[in-house]
Amino acid sequence: MPNLTRRSFGLLAGAGVASLAMPFYARAQGKPRAVVIGGGAGGATAARYIAKDSGGDIDVTLIEANPTYTTCFFSNLYLGGYRTFESITHSYDKLASNYGITVINGMAMMVDRDAKVVVMADGSKVPYDRLIVSPGIDLIYDSVPGYSAEAAEIMPHSWKAGAQTQLLKAKLDALENGQNVVMVAPPNPYRCPPGPYERVSMFAHVFKEKGFTDSKIIIIDPKEKFSKQALFQEGWAKYYPGMVEWYGPDVHGGLVKVDPATGEVETDLDTFKGDLVNVIPAQKAGMIAEKAGLTNETGFCPIDPASMRSKADDTVFVIGDACIAGDMPKSGFSANSQAKVAAMAIRGDLTGSRVFPAKYSNTCWSLIETNDGVKVGAQYAPTEEKIASTSTFISQTGEDAALRQQTYEESVGWYNGITADIFGS
Repeated sequence: MPNLTRRSFGLLAGAGVASLAMPFYARAQGKPRAVVIGGGAGGATAARYIAKDSGGDIDVTLIEANPTYTTCFFSNLYLGGYRTFESITHSYDKLASNYGITVINGMAMMVDRDAKVVVMADGSKVPYDRLIVSPGIDLIYDSVPGYSAEAAEIMPHSWKAGAQTQLLKAKLDALENGQNVVMVAPPNPYRCPPGPYERVSMFAHVFKEKGFTDSKIIIIDPKEKFSKQALFQEGWAKYYPGMVEWYGPDVHGGLVKVDPATGEVETDLDTFKGDLVNVIPAQKAGMIAEKAGLTNETGFCPIDPASMRSKADDTVFVIGDACIAGDMPKSGFSANSQAKVAAMAIRGDLTGSRVFPAKYSNTCWSLIETNDGVKVGAQYAPTEEKIASTSTFISQTGEDAALRQQTYEESVGWYNGITADIFGS
């Protein structure tokens, strides 16, 4: 069986050989059961808010394959040397000890929606009355010709934080003056729209700190434009003149293939050689969402904008990067915001508590250079068709240094606050 934090559940015996082969986790004291798959910014937040705000009236289980969680947000700052890996890695211990959440460290392999059970990799079953699916993204490796899961050990994507992040940093730190980085940026939609370009800024920061004058960072982008483009390009020209080259599809003409053996990225324009190649392929909802029948032809999951309830099953909710959230970007802040709406709806379903109209928010901060932070964000509300933005804001080009430093310090405060909100303070 998967490891259980805080308390272990007995297995229901009887009912024949099948139930012995695939045991159930028992219901705690007859309480309604909320199960959450995925312990990231969405899933862990949802589990904590259901447990906290229901006052113990709902039995909450969080299923997560990994014993700790490394945030994708702020992982670029680790690459740039502003953060340690430990500072972006978090434990589930407080969710168990302070909120009574059962944390199962194991892999959810399928969801039997008719029986309302999650089937684990070891064959055990976790029953639910309401289910939240928050599996993040899976990478579509073959969206980049020549790329694969095996190639990612040579050309890291680092778009799932953890070992890949450490691999990318090790490769970055090993570069010498005159060696180049080539990034293959992802197509829309993808996790953290400004993320690739903040990462480029951190690559350039490392080069600048080391005094590299002959190294370049080349971006092969399938998109004609990208998030905060004017802000990033202003910053690259200011801090890293001549170091960053961005090629959109109208220039490179299309990506032909990557070659992990040679470090080459071939386009219709030219073949670019990278001593470090960072490939970020197209993305889709995490595998369990597709297996549960929650995705559509886009690879992501349609939801009810007012509740985050799946369009496929009204007992299932999908939050975070896996869902189709209208105007909301795929970000940690978005997932945290959506989790609170879903948690409130589930409390209403299972305990009859009052459900207030949904409100959503998001901010994405990016660091361009030391104390030069920029941001973009919005407030959102549900409509019949989608989650729609109601107001927006973005940093402006030409802002003074004091404001940019304030924005960066704001981002650090936000990180401390949101991780406490996700994992318990």
